[in-house]
Amino acid sequence: MTKATLNHFNIRVYGLILSDDNEVLVSDEYQLNTLMTKFPGGGMHFGEGTIDCLRREMREECRQEICTIEHFYTTDFFQPAFYFDNHQLISIYYTAKLSQPVNFRISATPFNFEKHENGSQSFRWLALKNINPSEFTFPIDKHVANLLAEKHR
Repeated sequence: MTKATLNHFNIRVYGLILSDDNEVLVSDEYQLNTLMTKFPGGGMHFGEGTIDCLRREMREECRQEICTIEHFYTTDFFQPAFYFDNHQLISIYYTAKLSQPVNFRISATPFNFEKHENGSQSFRWLALKNINPSEFTFPIDKHVANLLAEKHR
């Protein structure tokens, strides 16, 4: 796909949810017939602000509120969307904390769910000092993981 064939933007908003133990939350998912490791978050709805989107996504995925939200990174290179024809992907990342203690299941292993069916999801913490960009599925998440690693060395 060339830049000339793209005619839509796909805007995604993700949370770098940080723990008091210097860890970041990651989501292991089965979506669109693909196993993927990514940061929690998702697509912005028309008429929604970026922080409102992140708050909604965290309520939907984790059933929790977030606080201490600060912009971390917005895509600054061209990236076509993998799953949507004719779309350029723009991803916006915020650091945040959970407003209350974790009230959802945290796993110690990746893809800790019973069935590989669309919508399956599990969460785990990764130590910031050991974060490895190669663990992530998508190029922008890999880039952001590298930025987090550099910041927390």
